[in-house]
Amino acid sequence: MSIALPSPDAPLKIGTRGSPLALAQAYETRDRLAAAFDLPEDAFEVVRIKTTGDAVLDRPLKEIGGKGLFTREIEQALIDGGIDIAVHSMKDMPSEQPPGLTLDTYLPREDMRDAFVSPHHAGLADLPEGTVVGTSSLRRRAQLLWRRPDLSVVEFRGNVQTRLRKLEDRVADATFLAMAGLRRLEMTHVARGPIAPEDMLPAVAQGAIGIERRAEDARTAEMLAAIHDGPTATLLAAERAFLATLDGSCDTPIAGLAEVEGGTLRLRGEILRPDGSECLSDDASAPVEDGPALGREMAEKLLGQGGPGFFDWRAA
Repeated sequence: MSIALPSPDAPLKIGTRGSPLALAQAYETRDRLAAAFDLPEDAFEVVRIKTTGDAVLDRPLKEIGGKGLFTREIEQALIDGGIDIAVHSMKDMPSEQPPGLTLDTYLPREDMRDAFVSPHHAGLADLPEGTVVGTSSLRRRAQLLWRRPDLSVVEFRGNVQTRLRKLEDRVADATFLAMAGLRRLEMTHVARGPIAPEDMLPAVAQGAIGIERRAEDARTAEMLAAIHDGPTATLLAAERAFLATLDGSCDTPIAGLAEVEGGTLRLRGEILRPDGSECLSDDASAPVEDGPALGREMAEKLLGQGGPGFFDWRAA
């Protein structure tokens, strides 16, 4: 199929949040499309859209509506035709997309691990009893309290730069960021180092960039196919099947990581009580093509293991 490519006079509009990391991801998407079709940068327009999640920084996400807070306004602009594609951090994406939209393009996944960040301590194991740790992630909070109930965990929202300033102001003595974000911002120097998945299993789809489009937009679909990364799609299919079966949102402390070696996909999954008092986990492998089924089966297994009250968050 021959398609009309964007031009400086009729650019492809790329919707994104306005944080430095979100913009870096949008520019990476633009650059990959420009290279794939030999187009100039100004054949694309990056459109910054402020989301509710960006506007409300003084309350936990679970109190103001959950994961869709970082996508709702962007997806509405996509539905309304104000933008042509939307670039997202996949760990922020709900399990399902609004009617008329599809999410089937992924860029190559970056480092999926969490990073330990602290001006005063070398690593998680070095934190003295009672150390104040800041995080806005319910997953990280629960994982930390499960492993280190002696620590004090405080709410710590904002973009990377904001969180670093909070560390300087001693709001907390340590925090966690995604290694992928630090790499994309060329800021890996701020981290003491990555945390092994065995010590902190990352969020589902962490490190991956997803590109959303209108389902009936054939031109955009063909352009995006040129930059889609199949191996990342394989990993996310398993992880997001696990998440979807658990009905995951920002109210749910869920972690999941898929890895492929040869023809085998290994999936590790973890769900916790929000207060970190209990953790259920599993580790299983299957042929690569059975990744989504493995994700669903693992989620069902963990759902079956949860006792009374464990999954109260599912009805919240």
